[in-house]
Amino acid sequence: MATKRKRGPSWEYIIRRKGVLPRPISLTFSDEKEGDAYAARVEAMLDRGIVPPEFEEKGKAPKTLADVIRAYHKAVHVPDTDGRLLGVVLARYGATKLTAVSYAWTEAWIAEMKRERNLSPSTIRHYVGSTARCLDWLVRKEPGILPHNPLRLLPKRYASYSGADKAGMDVGAEVRVDESRDRRLKPGEEDAIRRILGGAKPKGKQRPVISKHAEALTLLFELAVETAMRMREMFTLKVDQIDLAKKTIFLDKTKNGGKRQVPLSSVALEKLGGYLLVVEGDRLFPWWDGRPEKLKDVTAGLSQQFARVFDAAGCPDLRFHDLRHEATSRLFERTGMSDSRIAKVTGHKDPRMLARYANLRGSDLAELMW
Repeated sequence: MATKRKRGPSWEYIIRRKGVLPRPISLTFSDEKEGDAYAARVEAMLDRGIVPPEFEEKGKAPKTLADVIRAYHKAVHVPDTDGRLLGVVLARYGATKLTAVSYAWTEAWIAEMKRERNLSPSTIRHYVGSTARCLDWLVRKEPGILPHNPLRLLPKRYASYSGADKAGMDVGAEVRVDESRDRRLKPGEEDAIRRILGGAKPKGKQRPVISKHAEALTLLFELAVETAMRMREMFTLKVDQIDLAKKTIFLDKTKNGGKRQVPLSSVALEKLGGYLLVVEGDRLFPWWDGRPEKLKDVTAGLSQQFARVFDAAGCPDLRFHDLRHEATSRLFERTGMSDSRIAKVTGHKDPRMLARYANLRGSDLAELMW
């Protein structure tokens, strides 16, 4: 938080960010509200690792990780997920000199994430991946500063805990492993969720959970279990992306950066057809207005809303993303599509992500035996 104090008729603000700002920022305002608003905007940018242009040091080559991350944010469109991860890297290691970013430093960083922070292997890979993409950009742009990217030299399974990692951990600390989440809808849960979305009161409650946009929330749930689309892919849909005649939703930009076509089941077609008769405007759902900076807030809000719905329906351990797993499982169980075709429907780029669904077709293999 910015430090502020009254000095005569004016208000003075001091903003500090170790590893982000080369030196503290000093600001003076005659109006306190104006000063509070401006300081809040500056701090919001600094939290993402971005230094406002008016406070940047001009004409200097990057010397630290903080310099690189700030320049990367300015030159490249950084996804929200990478931005959050790089913000943590910047806060913790921003002061690290680029001359010290070696393979030995990389190994020490990964060991610290395991032994001191006790992160899961998947989380470690996310941190390394986002930082590696940032350093790739630096190597291409300024090869003389960092001749190669040491993060790209890591061996396979670098994020898994080794014997040395276990020995270096505190007594009683947990050895983290990757865990696939395989939560599916249990008998009765789907109907219970629909009842809550339809306005039924939860047991022991005087009021229903849903009070606004009930039809939109219900459609979002139905599309999730029928199409395997991600939450953001659905709530950002425009009406013109839906072709009922072709039984298809056309996604322009997905999480993996590509386009794809999502075929619609008869159930999805029925639900969409009725909803489209009453929808207003060019957007299918009412929560997002098209501003990229609001995507994170809408995702968080909808996740919380569905958490309340699932809790009221008697399945508090269910998450909205589990519906994508449920829908993908149904594609394997109910259709004869090949794995590659299902991957085109769901948007899974790595075939290994679909490998865990192979057991759902065990009965199909039995039919091939003599």
